[in-house]
Amino acid sequence: MKISDFKNHRGVAIIESNSEYTYQDLAQRIDELSIELTKLIENDDVICINSDYSFNSIALLFAATIRNCIIVPIVPTAQSEFENKITAAAVNKIICFEENKLIIKKVSNDGQVFPTQYKEILNGGHSGLVLFSSGTTGSPKVMVHNLSEIINDYKTPKKARNLNFLLFLLFDHIGGINTLLNCLNNGTTITIPLNRNPEYILQIIEDKKVQILPTTPTFLNLILMNENFEKYDLSSLKMITYGTERMPQALLDKLKIKIPHVKFLQTFGTSETGIMKTESKSSTSLFFKIVDPNYQYKIENDQLYLKSKNQIKEYINHESNQFEEDSWFATGDIVETDEDGFIRIIGRINNIINVGGLKVFPKEIEDVINEVTGVVDTTVYSRNSIITGQMVCADIVIKPDVDKKIIKEQILKNCREKLEKYKIPSKISLSDSLSFSSRFKKTTMN
Repeated sequence: MKISDFKNHRGVAIIESNSEYTYQDLAQRIDELSIELTKLIENDDVICINSDYSFNSIALLFAATIRNCIIVPIVPTAQSEFENKITAAAVNKIICFEENKLIIKKVSNDGQVFPTQYKEILNGGHSGLVLFSSGTTGSPKVMVHNLSEIINDYKTPKKARNLNFLLFLLFDHIGGINTLLNCLNNGTTITIPLNRNPEYILQIIEDKKVQILPTTPTFLNLILMNENFEKYDLSSLKMITYGTERMPQALLDKLKIKIPHVKFLQTFGTSETGIMKTESKSSTSLFFKIVDPNYQYKIENDQLYLKSKNQIKEYINHESNQFEEDSWFATGDIVETDEDGFIRIIGRINNIINVGGLKVFPKEIEDVINEVTGVVDTTVYSRNSIITGQMVCADIVIKPDVDKKIIKEQILKNCREKLEKYKIPSKISLSDSLSFSSRFKKTTMN
């Protein structure tokens, strides 16, 4: 992909609120901002773009890429988390927009060591993209990708795809970046939401005739729980892609019943290795294949390992024990395969519960509980136990009109019939609302 090729794409590139911007508009804005940046930043600057997606922030991302610097996108968040990320990534300049004008704030990073990984990218005349793997408190894991190489790896298609994508995943998320680059490379239209409220998203799908929705299972559950879901016209939707967390089979089944004309595709990737092309066995199956020639994978002791051309080699500020000497990355995902070679994620290594030396996978229990009529969603996790070391706990979201005493009895009955005794939750918490993070991933209630 060449940024200069944006001028050759026809049609609308970005829809933002009531404004539409063509690919020519985007190319022009990139040129304008690139000229401005020559006066404001140096080639070895580590700049934070403090913004979620917008026409300006997208143009700024590409303009900064031209300048060959290290780019750190961070969406607006709690001040403590923002400061942790700024410090961890060794940012020296923060860039944002105020009424369409670039604002630069210098950051003092005296005493900080300039990361070797940054030097390697910059010395090659390239730009870098910094992402964070986790961390709302303390120091998050920092990694840097060669953004120039990632962009250059995109091959311009022979024909533009006349599709409208909703840019739901965040600006500082690997899935969001992947969606952005794919869309612009293919000459498709991107619709940027003003917020991620479920009812607003339903409305914008109807109003803007959105065809592709990349999102999370938790957000899809929130959409189904919306009391006005049925009133919206979702006929324009062709495909929903989901990832970032495990999709419950019960939720996928409900989605297919509610919007049967939509194809569902499970995406997969990590911040460390990037997002890869996948193929779901069917719209109702959680089994998928990795069909990307740029990726290799293997399964050892039920754990999935990945290797890609553009993956990082190590974290900048943390131990990198997930990276093996031969460049394999241990994802931490426990998987199983079927007779056709398709993969299904059954859990995370760090989420396995140890009850008196016996291994418990949360997925197995969640699936049993989700079978009960009136249950909307379940999150199973561990708590320390004096007797067994760990005990099984379950946060269960139920429909508002369900009697809590009756459904709790039904849940326990189903668990006793289908699970070994040590897998039955010792603690059950019921609620009529989902507990989730700002990135629309499930969290526990307490």
